[in-house]
Amino acid sequence: MRKYILKRILISLFTLLAITLVLFILLQLMPGSPFNDEKLSDDQRVALYAKYGLDKPIVIQFFKYVGSMIRGDFGLSYNISKNTPISQLISQRLPISCRIGFQAVFIGALIGLILGIIAAIKHRTIWDTIATVISVIGVSVPSYVFALALSYQLGFKWRVFPMLFSNQSPYFSSILPSISLCMFTMASIARFTRTEMLEALGSEYMQLAESKGIFGPRLIITHALRNTLIPIITVLAPLIVDLMTGSLVVEKIFSIPGIGSLLVTAIQSNDYNVVISLSFIYSAMYIAIMLAVDIMYGIIDPRIRLSGAVNE
Repeated sequence: MRKYILKRILISLFTLLAITLVLFILLQLMPGSPFNDEKLSDDQRVALYAKYGLDKPIVIQFFKYVGSMIRGDFGLSYNISKNTPISQLISQRLPISCRIGFQAVFIGALIGLILGIIAAIKHRTIWDTIATVISVIGVSVPSYVFALALSYQLGFKWRVFPMLFSNQSPYFSSILPSISLCMFTMASIARFTRTEMLEALGSEYMQLAESKGIFGPRLIITHALRNTLIPIITVLAPLIVDLMTGSLVVEKIFSIPGIGSLLVTAIQSNDYNVVISLSFIYSAMYIAIMLAVDIMYGIIDPRIRLSGAVNE
């Protein structure tokens, strides 16, 4: 198992390097430059290129950038906030997006599991129908529609929650955006939980457990739910990264200073360093989550651990 984890970490590092290289090349091929101000003369542009090292060959720029990134230096912003360290821009926004995304994942996964279990246990009843309808609505309706509805009803009309995000009350003002973002996760987890639970409940090992006198919550949690967690975790993993890196539309609706809006602004202004840095962080989070999922597979299902031991 230890060799398998080490191998996965090395593969992840090479994957990150390859992603960074591809992003770097694609940004170099984009039309325009970070210095599109018409007031700048040609000599001034040449001076700016020399100042930021953009006049060097692409290979030198890439390896210089990667070397700085390893040391935690993501460079400076060209346009968004001139000469401001990108690590400073990200450190101000990333925790906000991650906190709201984590809340959305937790709420969505918890409610989705409960709905899926109820729908499977109460198969072909009114409870199954209600859970299915909720899941279909959650998948079909975009998160920004929920955001607008919640902002109007609970924020503007009933004044239960603040309509806009506030740094003075970050947790209370993040409830509405978290609920808006969690709907798709909740619906996806509910659908997969229902499908996998129905398959597990009709399996032979469940009949064997019942023949041994195991019933009730112990039967559902210990035997049925545990065997459905692997496909659920597989579905949940990419959703975690998507939510924790922010949703641009929801951030705009609630005026959340997250990294979603920062990424779009950087792309529009050709701020190469910011785009690469955010893309690198997004990729690193995705790879880290998938690595954690692989490790969790071995914890949840002992057969995977045994298989890994045999392969080693």
